Amino acid sequence: MLVAPDKFKGSLSAPEVARRLAAGLRRARPAVPIVELPIADGGDGTAEAAIAAGWRRVEVKVAGPTGQPVTAALAMNGGTAVVEMAEASGLRLLPGGRPAPLTATSLGTGQLVAHAVRLGARRVVLGLGGSACTDGGAGLVQGLGGRLLDALGKELPPGGAALRGLHALDLRAMTDLSKVEVIIAGDVDNPLLGRTGAAAVYGPQKGAGREEVRVLEAGLRRWADLAEAASRRPARDLAGAGAAGGVGFAALTFLGARMQPGSSFMLDLLGFADRARGARLVITGEGSLDTQTLRGKAPIGVARAAARAGVPVIAVAGRRGLTGEQLRRARIQAAYALTDIEPDVERCIRQAGLLLEQLTVAIADEWLPPGRAAET
Repeated sequence: MLVAPDKFKGSLSAPEVARRLAAGLRRARPAVPIVELPIADGGDGTAEAAIAAGWRRVEVKVAGPTGQPVTAALAMNGGTAVVEMAEASGLRLLPGGRPAPLTATSLGTGQLVAHAVRLGARRVVLGLGGSACTDGGAGLVQGLGGRLLDALGKELPPGGAALRGLHALDLRAMTDLSKVEVIIAGDVDNPLLGRTGAAAVYGPQKGAGREEVRVLEAGLRRWADLAEAASRRPARDLAGAGAAGGVGFAALTFLGARMQPGSSFMLDLLGFADRARGARLVITGEGSLDTQTLRGKAPIGVARAAARAGVPVIAVAGRRGLTGEQLRRARIQAAYALTDIEPDVERCIRQAGLLLEQLTVAIADEWLPPGRAAET
């Protein structure tokens, strides 16, 4: 059996979900070989999934979203690095959990990319989920050595609001990425500006009110004008430019990045096809199986990849909001939810690990009858 879940957001990381499922299955059917492969779709938890798959963990001190130092991890495998924005510039790193929509910065993410290049990375995979900032990736550029200057030639303060005062860019000291392939693993297709852009869509999720969204939009527009003039790469209207508060824009503009579908790319990167070869069953899942899942999130990528390998797939979740027909169309044979055995949602969140292990009894009874398990 191949256990390949994503995280249960707010409860368990993907490696923790995989460990709990495997532990329960081993107790229920000790004769069945189990392979754990936590997965991600480019969002929060991407670096951790790579590390769990055997990649080297590298820790480095960088600037957090409010400038305070944090210890962030990236994953290395040969000349490839996985850099996760949430590790350096994520919402979960905000001191006291207090939003900072106007001043939060992606500086630490740029520092992580620079560190990966110093370690010899020739391919950098950027996971852009879970960001705290709406700075258009201006901090990313600063973390790579670029300077953002006001009309007096002074360095701009961090954050998207300050970009309204941007007067000039000095890119002479930027880390040379001309020989580095940069890939954005994600499925966000928003442009940088406008009603479907970074400030309007994602700013409120990061604590921005209506007036603050207008301030951020004005800053991003000024940033786009000068950034595109400096790079000669018009990217503001490209799909994905609005990802992670506009960090997608900076990656497309200054790093020559290209977008890749998050779940399928990460599955290839983690070697899913090789692990699935010869498996009798794949178990995937995430915190909530719902209509958002169907938009290409990790369990859907797993189901598609497993179907190509001819292996049936079942899913586990905290909550299940999909019909049987929707699951079948997604190539998921069955789904099991923690709420099936514990109707109290808060308890499901607090005791997710224990309940996952209990849930494996139903999975084993239905998919691994004792007689067949003994033959494995």
